[in-house]
Amino acid sequence: MRALVVLPVLVGSAVLAQTATPSTPAATAAAPAAATPPAPLSMPTMEGPLATAVPTTFDAGGKFGSLDVTGILSGFGYVQNHPVPGDENAAADVSNGQVFVQKVTGVTQFYLQAGAYNLPALGSPFLSTSDTIRETYGALPQAYLKFVPKGNWSYEIGKLPTLIGAEYTFTFENMNIERGLLWNQENAVNRGIQVNYTKGKMAYSLSWNDGFYSNRFNWLSGAATYTANAANAYEFVAMGNYGTTVHSNYVIPLYQNNSSIYDLIYTHTAKKWLLQPYVQLTYVPSNSRIGVGKGTSTMGYALLGTYTVSPKITMAGRAEYIKSSGNTTNGAVNLLYGVGSGAWSLTATPTYQNKAFFTRAEFSVVKATDSTAGSAFGKLGTDTSQVRGLIESGFMF
Repeated sequence: MRALVVLPVLVGSAVLAQTATPSTPAATAAAPAAATPPAPLSMPTMEGPLATAVPTTFDAGGKFGSLDVTGILSGFGYVQNHPVPGDENAAADVSNGQVFVQKVTGVTQFYLQAGAYNLPALGSPFLSTSDTIRETYGALPQAYLKFVPKGNWSYEIGKLPTLIGAEYTFTFENMNIERGLLWNQENAVNRGIQVNYTKGKMAYSLSWNDGFYSNRFNWLSGAATYTANAANAYEFVAMGNYGTTVHSNYVIPLYQNNSSIYDLIYTHTAKKWLLQPYVQLTYVPSNSRIGVGKGTSTMGYALLGTYTVSPKITMAGRAEYIKSSGNTTNGAVNLLYGVGSGAWSLTATPTYQNKAFFTRAEFSVVKATDSTAGSAFGKLGTDTSQVRGLIESGFMF
């Protein structure tokens, strides 16, 4: 999951500020300086193709000063085959009803994200929006204070986006509506503190946090990004639990919350293309306290990309493959669709956005390999594939 960076190094998107240029020196002397149009803010982080609205600015007075407000209202519907017990063949719900309030100037800044959201992901059953809010991060899923003294350092504390992964948490932030198979191995939001440092073409972040939102502060996360030029950027991200967390729930998977995760991400942008291949390794060490008899890993590969057909139409796609280690006799644990299983996926998402309005469709297929009966798809967990179609529409304001 995106992720995911409160100090985002935004590779793959650029805001072009247009300024008026008088045609003669005399005109230059006579005309006042043209004001730079307001630009979208860096939070919430948007991978594209969707773009957040230009913020509405309010003077809050006193120590608060100027506040920027944006938001989103959207809904989605889906159809699928082979739903697991408790899931449906088709349904519709609110995908986002969120407001973003932030202060982006001065030494003391903040970011608040509040409202309703859904977190659909490939190969996982859907959860209603109301249940998602209750079972995951509440009605205030991200909120943090940020301190920006002079120099190259900044500091954050609160409910932070994770540093790991190439995909972010919420539907509107990503190329595709649903997050992918590799994202399913990652955390999304963690509570903690984060230190950021930038110098030249390098940007670094280090965080002490509670991993998969466990409220146990035994995780460390770090990211290093090298932006070679406007077209190419490279990022290495690592995070892991240096202790043991024995409790679990919907948002805290037992094994993943005791794992280490490593991502190597490359982003290339061109005139009409954005390509983002990345590699992910996860490892759950042997631990008798949580029933891991043998260390178990996953190795994943993904390619994400968008192609701009026109200023209003974009095509996005994603291809993934992931494989877990171990077998049913050596003490390894199930991280996918049974011990030692794997999976691949293909996703296509055409998007249309005209000013505030957007709509996009999505077609995806997931195929489980070497799965264990009862751990895959369908009412009995014996189907090895799942096909989905989704539509999401809404407004960004």
